[in-house]
Amino acid sequence: MTTLSEETLETFEQQLRGSLLTPSDDGFEEATRLWNGMIDKTPALVVQPTGTADVVAAVNFARDHELLLSTKGGGHNIAGTALADDGLTIDMSRLRGVLVDSEARTVTAQAGCLLGDVDRETQLHGLATPLGFVSETGLAGLTLGGGFGYLTRRFGWTVDNLLEVEIVTADGKVHRVNREQNAELFWAIRGAGHNFGVVTSFTYSLHEVGPTVYGGLIAWPFERADEILEVYREITTAAPRELTVFLILMRAPPAPFVPEEAHGMRICTMTVCYSGDLNEVEEALAPIRKLGDPVVDLLQKRPYTQLQSLLDATNPKGMHYYWKTEFAAELSDDLRSTMRDLAAECPIPGAQLVIAHVEGALNEYDDDEGAVGNRDIRFIYGVSGKWEPDEPNEEQFRHWVRDAWAKIRPFSTGGNYVNFQTADDDEERLRATYGDNFARLAEAKTMYDPDNVFRSNRNINPKAV
Repeated sequence: MTTLSEETLETFEQQLRGSLLTPSDDGFEEATRLWNGMIDKTPALVVQPTGTADVVAAVNFARDHELLLSTKGGGHNIAGTALADDGLTIDMSRLRGVLVDSEARTVTAQAGCLLGDVDRETQLHGLATPLGFVSETGLAGLTLGGGFGYLTRRFGWTVDNLLEVEIVTADGKVHRVNREQNAELFWAIRGAGHNFGVVTSFTYSLHEVGPTVYGGLIAWPFERADEILEVYREITTAAPRELTVFLILMRAPPAPFVPEEAHGMRICTMTVCYSGDLNEVEEALAPIRKLGDPVVDLLQKRPYTQLQSLLDATNPKGMHYYWKTEFAAELSDDLRSTMRDLAAECPIPGAQLVIAHVEGALNEYDDDEGAVGNRDIRFIYGVSGKWEPDEPNEEQFRHWVRDAWAKIRPFSTGGNYVNFQTADDDEERLRATYGDNFARLAEAKTMYDPDNVFRSNRNINPKAV
């Protein structure tokens, strides 16, 4: 980092209403704590803005002093892009306001919001927008990479529901960005937004969902994997869009809702969200119910906000996470058998092999409707590794995840989800994320950030044009 004098820092601090923190200050550790404990980065400075003016000051300061700049929303990105090692990190955690317009069916949320903040406010009106499925995920990071969750089958990627943002670009200017104003920038941020500025607020369209839905977890012994996988294929072929089912091959956690004799055993789990007419739920879930004899059955009517936080406990902050995921257009016999075989031999106690069904509304948009693209996919699938920070077999576990990934990649569309990329993924992997949209993104990057001020991310270099 460029050496900064005390006078320079004092002058900068006087421009801020929020806090300026250094590593010796109280609050610095909390401000730089990430979800993925595997990431070890320490910024030199952290700004905690109380409004857009502070964000402008921080962007200008970082640019003028040639500091590596990053933005931290929820700090949930697996690659740790929220922190700028030895640079300046803008911690948005104080900006968590949410404003719902129930008549217009829109919500505007500040960039420090977590998903749970937004769901909590919108559900007061029986409304929701498609977000993720862990309530402590940051709204900004999820959205700017595309965003998917239980409602994606009905309403598309999160960015398909994005109406407008306020963004501070590399020149320190504030822009209102939507389909009519700064349309090319609006296109670019819908899937690659981390590259183009600091978004301070998001406005989304809302849909009638909840406040009560039907869902939860249901699991069977792994010995029935072939049967479960075949039924899952049938479900995802015929399910109404109101029904979303994710399949997880894993070991049963030592949780209170799991019978003690099942702790640690390999299981086939379905996470279920039915957001349609509750009078029709039994018909919709009939293929699942016909399987019978589950080890765990937590399927019931519950608040949508509760379902949205159901997986929080399995994704605690501070564990070491390492994933490899792909997109698939079909759930072929070979893909299913490969996932089954990998789950049977997986040596990582906390690992999950996941298949998420997302087919539906997102497939009805053109490929260039937002940079997110990938309109040909039906599933997101992959290997999710998780272990304690002091795990002695960490390196072997990482190798196993990568080897497993090599076995499942042949079934990919070639695309992948940028929010699930890890720090060791290369530019080729990034280009595959956007496919034919990559060249247009590089041109937009050259237009809005020619000096690559925003590069603490899955970076699209302006020189890539």
